[in-house]
Amino acid sequence: MKSKNKPIKVLIAKTGLDGHNRGAKMLTLGLRDEGMEVIYTGIRQTPEDIAEIALQEDVDVVGLSSLCGSHQYTFPKVVELLKAKE
Repeated sequence: MKSKNKPIKVLIAKTGLDGHNRGAKMLTLGLRDEGMEVIYTGIRQTPEDIAEIALQEDVDVVGLSSLCGSHQYTFPKVVELLKAKE
């Protein structure tokens, strides 16, 4: 459980070859405005990259974005990798 003094830590990641990042950037800013600590990975991250960053940064929430159709592979793969490492 989070302390009232410690903000929720969120990772926002763009998977695959998707270069459309405006929505992810806007979400990042909105979450920060609400007091959350947000890490944005930038575009073209692999599931392995995302899982590693999430674990290294000890985030509470992982938000994934993809507009290129790769979500059918990459999203489940991120979940699989996180489950395997925790």
